[in-house]
Amino acid sequence: MNEPLNSPTIAKNGWTLVSAEERALAYPERFQIPSLAERQSLSPGDAAKLLFDIETKENGCVIDRGVDRMWVIIKARTESGYLGILDSDPSVAENLTLRQGDQVAFGSQHVIDTGRPPRDYIVEKYGASFFED
Repeated sequence: MNEPLNSPTIAKNGWTLVSAEERALAYPERFQIPSLAERQSLSPGDAAKLLFDIETKENGCVIDRGVDRMWVIIKARTESGYLGILDSDPSVAENLTLRQGDQVAFGSQHVIDTGRPPRDYIVEKYGASFFED
């Protein structure tokens, strides 16, 4: 697994995280997120769905730009939020540094949904060491 990226940018990494809180404030009738208490009380093994702003390039030219909703499984809590493993496949593009299995640092403000995948699924996909410090 790669080290987590701190503050990824479209220019440098081809992706960045979008604030779910800002989106919910802008579109309160169409975009609801879990309570702040729920988003702040996640623990290792929980899943969080985040908004990833992704720009796709081919031959140096932008061919697509959009926001994808993808799942991250929480590995650890951090001072600023969480460290998780990307469980979704963001596809491949020449400028995109994000891959399934990469570590992603994020805060509660990024969470649009939560879940709890079965422990067996996590261990089978990422190994028993996933739950070790």
